[in-house]
Amino acid sequence: MAKQARAIHTRRLILEAAGEVFDEYGYESATIAEILGRAGVTKGALYFHFASKEELARGVLSEALTTEGVMPQESRLQEWVDVGMVLAHRLPREPLLSAAIRLSADRKARDLFGTSWPGWIAFIAGQLATAKEQGEVLPHVDADRIATLFVSAWTGVEILSTAMDGGDSLEERVALLYDTILPGVAVPGALRALDTAPDRGTRVWEAHRAQREQEAEAAAS
Repeated sequence: MAKQARAIHTRRLILEAAGEVFDEYGYESATIAEILGRAGVTKGALYFHFASKEELARGVLSEALTTEGVMPQESRLQEWVDVGMVLAHRLPREPLLSAAIRLSADRKARDLFGTSWPGWIAFIAGQLATAKEQGEVLPHVDADRIATLFVSAWTGVEILSTAMDGGDSLEERVALLYDTILPGVAVPGALRALDTAPDRGTRVWEAHRAQREQEAEAAAS
């Protein structure tokens, strides 16, 4: 078990280092040597987990499909909001997530190993479809098309936010994105109940962390 835990830890170190390097330099300019230096592991350890730089990039992309921190809600629309807002909170603080956006936006890179977008579109379409079954979504709404539009817009908002100095934060811009899209998606009653405040992601993430700490303390006692 200790050996397995060390292997998991080493793999995570490598992925986080790769995320930092891909985020800073892009796929083409990133080097294995730089990733090794950031991770503090041997070349053998890296190649035990990842056979190539391309496989490392795939690993980074797979980490982007995460809903960690999103708490279950009665409203599936609120969960959809929380997914986007928690990511908006985490992404500027976690290069591994930011790198997935950069890799997906790099045309040469995505020709090699694809993007995280199809997975996100499918996930959000599923959330919207369930919300529609629960009566939260307007009858004319096509879940797949809205999911595709939202992922496209969210990605553009993130890229623009990163490229522009000053101005609104990513959380503020994503909150505005939801406020713009939701009136054409949600029934009035559901819309009024939604929390799309810019600090929503921060609050949900902190509640998630507090819950994890309580669970860890309970397991240790």
